[in-house]
Amino acid sequence: MRRYEDTYKQKGLRKQLVDSIRQKGITDENVLAAIGNIPRHFFLDTAFESIAYDDRAFPIGEGQTISQPYTVAYQTQLLEIKPYDKVLEIGTGSAYQACVLAELKANVFTIERQRKLFDLVKTFPFKSQYPNIRFFYGDGYEGLATYAPFDKVLVTAAAPQIPEKLLQQLKVGGKMVIPVGGQDVQRMLRITKVSDTETEQELFDNFSFVPMLAGRK
Repeated sequence: MRRYEDTYKQKGLRKQLVDSIRQKGITDENVLAAIGNIPRHFFLDTAFESIAYDDRAFPIGEGQTISQPYTVAYQTQLLEIKPYDKVLEIGTGSAYQACVLAELKANVFTIERQRKLFDLVKTFPFKSQYPNIRFFYGDGYEGLATYAPFDKVLVTAAAPQIPEKLLQQLKVGGKMVIPVGGQDVQRMLRITKVSDTETEQELFDNFSFVPMLAGRK
């Protein structure tokens, strides 16, 4: 059985990682602290343990990746998380992003469409640190209407367009952060729901995410 240990060396590497993403433009100290507090190597196969604090994405199985820490910090900073925000995350993956949100004291509702990844997360011991995360197996395009409305929505896969059902599940005054575009490059958007019929969009940097797919697998 795997032993989860967070050594002084790994903590030191994590501090270097935080310093590097600060230099790349992440300014929210709460987000930086969350990245610094979470042992990213726990979320990766042991084969990647020695390079877990490189600022890059790694495969986690089923054609999915754990996002680059800078990307996680970037999206989280755009969300402007406040304690007890109710956040819908589309694409649980390894649960690293969900834990960053939970470290910021958000109440996280996260959906994964890949059954194997969902089952892996269910047996992941570290998630017990965060009783404020609820995990769901389902279609991200459908969201979680039963639990709506949400203060924030975070999409961690590339959508060809903004999913209407997710907008409907966002509170008036709430924000959605989502990469939108084709398969190779997407533009990061922040959408603020001004009223039941109106939104405001802000455009940010280009990124490259795995595609957001409908249905369950």
